[in-house]
Amino acid sequence: MHAGSGLLDRLDGRYRPLVTDVSLALGYVGAGLLLGQEQPPAGWRPVDVLGAVLTALVGLVMVARRLAPVAVFAAAGALWILFIACGYWPVVNSMPALLGLYTVAATRRRPTALVCAAVVGGVWVYAGIGNIEHSSMPTVLAQAVLFPAAVFVVGRGSGALAERNRQFAELTLRLRRQQEEKALQALTEERVRIARELHDVVAHHMSVISLQAGMASYVFPTDPAASRRALDTIADTSREALEEMRRMLVLLRVGQEGQQDGAGYAPAPGLDLLEPLLERVRGAGVDVTLDVAGSPPRLPQGMALCVYRVVQEALTNVLKHVGPTTAAVSISSARRTLVVSVTNEAGDDFRPNKEMTPGHGLIGMRERAKIYGGSVTAGPRALGGFEVRLTLPAPTTSDRPGGLPSPGTGDVPIR
Repeated sequence: MHAGSGLLDRLDGRYRPLVTDVSLALGYVGAGLLLGQEQPPAGWRPVDVLGAVLTALVGLVMVARRLAPVAVFAAAGALWILFIACGYWPVVNSMPALLGLYTVAATRRRPTALVCAAVVGGVWVYAGIGNIEHSSMPTVLAQAVLFPAAVFVVGRGSGALAERNRQFAELTLRLRRQQEEKALQALTEERVRIARELHDVVAHHMSVISLQAGMASYVFPTDPAASRRALDTIADTSREALEEMRRMLVLLRVGQEGQQDGAGYAPAPGLDLLEPLLERVRGAGVDVTLDVAGSPPRLPQGMALCVYRVVQEALTNVLKHVGPTTAAVSISSARRTLVVSVTNEAGDDFRPNKEMTPGHGLIGMRERAKIYGGSVTAGPRALGGFEVRLTLPAPTTSDRPGGLPSPGTGDVPIR
């Protein structure tokens, strides 16, 4: 039913101008024939069969006025002149000629419209001269100027309005296309962001699982309790990884399969999950501490996620490239700048060349920081080890960040 209605609308829109012109033409023919039945003014002959035929031809020519405005005006004008030359009252067929002038003025350039207006005025004067004994020439001249001038002005204004409407329609269509392109671009950027999130999640949790699995296998014959703790850590880490991946994959499906269950919209990780993150890293063999200096401002959710992901990626690199060692995470605020530093000692398995290789993780950290006007630097420390430093412009509010541990005088050990 809707498809049929759409087809009818399109057909109606296509043929509506033709229906309008046919109706106007028939209306002019009918009005002209009725007016011809009246007694004409002195000096003009009544409309007979020839006059009726000419009247019908002048009116029916108007059907094609939109297709060829100048040609239709010329044909209507020629028939009108012939009608006057036969001695019939000019007023009977004056309206089609004025409609033709209106169409030319609305659709063609000004010089062409001016010529057509002059033709109408000239025909009007010609009719007055042909019946000079019963006509007032001042009145004829005034009509010959005012009627074409009024139609010319109205036609030019209508044409200008139609052109503005056409330009407005094109602009609207262009804006709609731009909005669709921006929406598609935003969707693509969101999918890229989610892909980065998946990279961070998988890299971190798989590093923890790999180390814990190796330790469990190594200590199983001699220390079953430690092996069980490692397996428990693997189970917890894998469950958390699957939950995060499920949440982000659900976001990818939104818009294609409709909204999923509410679990897909769980809040993104923030500063309140730093301690569980560090607990997993410590369980994998890295003795990590957290130090919060001063009273940093409250962070927006996006910026808090940026801090979380940078810390997660930096500690993942420690697990992958250094192995069991000591590390420290510090968060401080000075001069409206938030500084997050992740440092680690060299460790027994430290490989500086591989550690300093700029991979996708470091690129992702820098891109995250750029979103909020910050920066990320990474490199070896003078005293040994490696450091990743995130610098972000702090928000103007002076509230303390939600989810951060209370500031203390020293490192806060993570169990």
